[in-house]
Amino acid sequence: MNPHPTPAQQLVEISGRAIILGLAIGTVMTAANTYLGLYAGMTVSASIPAAIVSMGILRGVLRRGTILENNIVQTMASAGESVAAGIIFTVPALVIAGVWTQFHYWQVTMIGLLGGVLGVLFMIPLRRTLIADDADKELIYPEGVACAQVLEAGQEGGRSLGRILIAVIVGVLFKSAIGVVAILRGVVEGAVRLGNTLLYFGTDVSVALLGVGVIVGLEVATLVFAGGAIGWIVSIPIYYIVTPLPEGEVLDAAWTAWSGQIRYMGVGAMIIGGLWSMIRIRSGIVKGLREAFSGIRSQYSVSRERTDQDLPTAQTAVILLLAGIATVVLYQMLTGSMTIAMVAGVVMIIASFFFVAVSSYIVGLVGSSNNPVSGMTICALLFASVVLLLLGMTGTAGTLGALGVAGVVCCAAATAGDTSQDLKTGYLVKATPRRQQLTQFVGVLFPTLIIAPILTLLHQGYGIGTGAEGSLRAPQATLFASIAQALFGGGSLPWTMVLIGMGIAVALIVTDEALRKGGSRFRAHVMPVAVGIYLPLSLSTPIFAGGLLAWILARSLAKQGEKAQSSANHTAILIGSGLIAGEAIAGILIAFPRTAGVELPVPLLESDIISIAALLGVTAWVYVASNRSGASQN
Repeated sequence: MNPHPTPAQQLVEISGRAIILGLAIGTVMTAANTYLGLYAGMTVSASIPAAIVSMGILRGVLRRGTILENNIVQTMASAGESVAAGIIFTVPALVIAGVWTQFHYWQVTMIGLLGGVLGVLFMIPLRRTLIADDADKELIYPEGVACAQVLEAGQEGGRSLGRILIAVIVGVLFKSAIGVVAILRGVVEGAVRLGNTLLYFGTDVSVALLGVGVIVGLEVATLVFAGGAIGWIVSIPIYYIVTPLPEGEVLDAAWTAWSGQIRYMGVGAMIIGGLWSMIRIRSGIVKGLREAFSGIRSQYSVSRERTDQDLPTAQTAVILLLAGIATVVLYQMLTGSMTIAMVAGVVMIIASFFFVAVSSYIVGLVGSSNNPVSGMTICALLFASVVLLLLGMTGTAGTLGALGVAGVVCCAAATAGDTSQDLKTGYLVKATPRRQQLTQFVGVLFPTLIIAPILTLLHQGYGIGTGAEGSLRAPQATLFASIAQALFGGGSLPWTMVLIGMGIAVALIVTDEALRKGGSRFRAHVMPVAVGIYLPLSLSTPIFAGGLLAWILARSLAKQGEKAQSSANHTAILIGSGLIAGEAIAGILIAFPRTAGVELPVPLLESDIISIAALLGVTAWVYVASNRSGASQN
């Protein structure tokens, strides 16, 4: 590799190898996030792992490539996986609610494509104001800054690639020991009777969830676990003090209380959390919308530097027109009514633009990990539902229209959040914005084409949101299905629990404001706690363990300097991403024989002790490998 590239070589951004690599990594991460989101209700960003893998291949293996090419790779890779988050949070609700009996390929794909395209499209006029011209420097875009630092400092090449490949193999083997031959248990859990009530304890045996905790960090992992503790350790025992404890297995009683009552506290908390997010950044929303329109006008200005060139307004206008037409076609396919199609299309375009501005602004403040996409989607679902109900739409047609709007808006908000971080990275490494925006459209297109088949495969192999043992819980989709059924299908929600959840959210908001005013580094953000309440505690436990691991790792290297800590953190994130990808790939592959009728797993040991020991062993390996990486910087 030439150590002194020419200026022309330094400016190479879009190349064939960058596009192929970006699409390949994006497709893998899209599949992984599809599985992870349905399993755990959380997804992870592909930007930093993609940047490291890209450098490993381009610089470590091919011995060529520029920092701008690596930036294009991570930009494309993150585009597809963010669309996956939007789809899996909403589209499975149509199957869970009984509106669909299967995932329809073109409808699912169009929801993802429309949402992804609008997320990129509406972010274009916001880029200059929110990223380049942020005079107050209040929008830090933490993941975007971190990814830029990785691109600028990462020269490890083959070593980083080797680590992630080992982590992928470990993830595959771990999941196979649960899903192919039952050496390990998927969940180690139990409950004990305490007088007239009970106490639950348990953990999922999942290296993917461990990796999620490592990536999101201790604060978010603690908040998610706190939500689980509120639901399972506090609320279920109180519930059975008031309600007679049924006869039989106390573990079954714990799950009955959670699935039928307690988790709906999370619904109330999410509603308040979403509304508070809008209120808290109301001035930013107004500013973002105002600057979006001024940004549209400013695009007619010419003679800008390469690093300040967006896609031309004429091109974005054509894309928006095509998206508008496709929207009407989509809702006509969904509902069979041109009236609903026209109304839902207008609602969707307006809501998407609004929530793209909100999402782009809020991730600049608190990062993508704290982006309340679920709360925004609830607001969009309620808004669309009110409009359709006022038009007299009920039943299946109304449910399809409302969830269709929610799906597109969720994809747009999720994509805009990741797009904002990518454009911040590009701004810092002096990339060309219009080239990033162009490849973001491509990055949305190809990975989105595989999401519907993966959903079908996973639904046939495991079941999505069925509540059966071993099924994928799809927590957000189950939530949206419950809301839609209550509004359009004559269903009902346990409103007492919803109101209690709202009260918990208000208490968290008051606490968070006090922490903010006191200058505390730790915050009590509502949405992670709400998600934790709505998730089984067993899912929150390994996530918390991963966050704790990341914190211990940082503390152990505190005396060795920032460079050592940064290296260890990047290695831990890389290994965590590999574990997620490996477990998800194995989970998808295992679904093939299960769909064909093969009984898996084949029962062998299924030992609780061996299961916990195996999870602890992987945890220790992540710590040792990351610690060594940090220590080697001295």
